[in-house]
Amino acid sequence: MFTDISDRIASNAPALHYGVAALDVDGDGQIEFFVAGFGSANRVLQWVNGELIDIAPQTLADADRKALGVAAGDVDGDGREEIYVLNTDTFTGPKQYADRLFKAKPDGRWEDLFGKPANKAARNMTAGRSVVALDRRGTGRYGFFVANYGRPMRLFEQGPDGKLLDFAPSLGLDRTTGGRGLWAGPFASDRSDIICVNEQGPNFLFKNDGTGHFRELAGEYHLCDREEHARGIAVLDADGDGRLDLCYGNWDGPHRLMIRQPDGTFRDRATPAMGFPGTIRNVIAADFDNDGVEELFFNNFAESNRLFKRETDWRLQDAGPASEPDGKGTGAAVADIDGDGILELLIAHGEAVAQPLSLFKMPNQNAWVRIAPRTRFDAPARGAMVKLVAGGRTQLRVIDGGSGYLCQMEPVAHFGLGDVKSIESVSVTWPDGARQVLKDIRINTKHIVKHPG
Repeated sequence: MFTDISDRIASNAPALHYGVAALDVDGDGQIEFFVAGFGSANRVLQWVNGELIDIAPQTLADADRKALGVAAGDVDGDGREEIYVLNTDTFTGPKQYADRLFKAKPDGRWEDLFGKPANKAARNMTAGRSVVALDRRGTGRYGFFVANYGRPMRLFEQGPDGKLLDFAPSLGLDRTTGGRGLWAGPFASDRSDIICVNEQGPNFLFKNDGTGHFRELAGEYHLCDREEHARGIAVLDADGDGRLDLCYGNWDGPHRLMIRQPDGTFRDRATPAMGFPGTIRNVIAADFDNDGVEELFFNNFAESNRLFKRETDWRLQDAGPASEPDGKGTGAAVADIDGDGILELLIAHGEAVAQPLSLFKMPNQNAWVRIAPRTRFDAPARGAMVKLVAGGRTQLRVIDGGSGYLCQMEPVAHFGLGDVKSIESVSVTWPDGARQVLKDIRINTKHIVKHPG
């Protein structure tokens, strides 16, 4: 059961908040929570002396805009992640305020790359929902794929001359639909694929052919679900067979637990409790209690959140105070924000009424290990696959480029170990296919893994 530690958030006044991302904002090697403010300031929450303190400079706070989605990735290969903030002041179609792409300057100040004259023509002026960081070619330089609503989707990358360009049209990614949730990583191939779950139309699965080009294959994989209206996504090994599966929530429709079949297609195996319709926003897969099996957390709007645990089957659990029956949940993310080896869950609220942020964790004494792969430029290797073998079991994690709806998890593979005292091996596979196997990994420790190139 979760414990409420929201009193650790300093200056936690009610506000309208949406997406949450976990990243190293200030470059000190520690993770902060970036919280999108809708008509109020964005927040950067750093753990300082037992509290989460807002350290957002004025540029990042950007108080006059309406932020929904947020994600981080190293666009230019300088080893420091840029921060994409998706602003949406209309429900669909054209909008007034462009998105931001914040870059840290050498003097510590931040600038908006979309604000530069050379990049203004590329700005996203369409209402969007989610954004995900994507290393489609395995170079260590990331682009940002944006799920727009009622206008073509976009893929922003830095061109050879440093300008930001939209590569979606040339790659066939400029689909128009009610774009909602996104995820990127090695799902249908061994490179970075894109899952896009939609409203008012079928879902998309863009399979990477290994060169950074894509084919849309949701129909072949039985993932279209064209009658439903999706929101959050989580990718996990949901049945323990060593292959990635997919869980996503549909707004007021049946939620899905799509399990990979022997022929590579997917079939819905959600239990009645898991599939029961609700006003879902986010789906988070994480090992909150460090027992070696990920839980699934459904963050809902204006109804109780739900927690599921895999035993012989997926069972509904008591989420305790994290159920928040009166919470207007809009976004959520996990990170080990205080460095004790136990994940914290930060939940944002808003849209209908201003509410404070919430912070939860599950105190426990189980063992754990954390693996943080880096790119060849020493930035977080979002999209890398990490496989751990310990206690006769294999666990899988993908370093998060963006988790479903509006949000992004920390760029660390967090593994609970339960009572296991030793690890047989850890393997890391980067988006370029490079692979490294690690032995003699100490438990209860965070390990940074450099790219072999």
